[in-house]
Amino acid sequence: MPSVEEIARDIAAREGGYVNDPDDPGGATRHGVTLATMRRLGIDLDGDGQVTAADVRRLTRARAEEIFVEEYFRRPGLALLPEAVQASVFDMYVNAGAEAVRLLQRLLNQMGYPVAVDGVIGPRTAETAAAAAEGAPALFADAYGIARRDYYYALADRRPASRKFARRKDGGKGGWIRRAEVFISPRFHLSEDEHRERTASWG
Repeated sequence: MPSVEEIARDIAAREGGYVNDPDDPGGATRHGVTLATMRRLGIDLDGDGQVTAADVRRLTRARAEEIFVEEYFRRPGLALLPEAVQASVFDMYVNAGAEAVRLLQRLLNQMGYPVAVDGVIGPRTAETAAAAAEGAPALFADAYGIARRDYYYALADRRPASRKFARRKDGGKGGWIRRAEVFISPRFHLSEDEHRERTASWG
């Protein structure tokens, strides 16, 4: 498994530079770090006593990677999870916060491993995830990645403004779907036709 720092670098590269899309609930974001996160952490980079979009613009990729490692890997305890899913849960935690853990917990319940769906990685979630991954860790990672892909599709089903993140203008796979499939074995990737069929109801 790559180091946590290497995974953080990959996440920052996928996130890209500064964006402030009105359809993105995250608002002003740079390298995957949102304005809300910077306000919570008190990161005032221009020293004017306020944390605004101007501070987001100043955020370096290196600082973003440090935030990822501390706030989205170490603090929520992702190291307690099986290595097979750490990178994917980490990547989704940056993208969707504790929903990444709730998704894992829902998957465990569906697999017959009862666990509370609370978005917190405690001993029970860690032990249950380890049991579920034992014997077939790669398949467990695929199952999580597929659940994540399904989560993004379902989110776009409910929220039309988010569909552009799941489907490109030409009908191909959008950033959310491609991002989920980074962590899914190629044999479980959707074909372009399957993706278009899944999103056909969006018009």
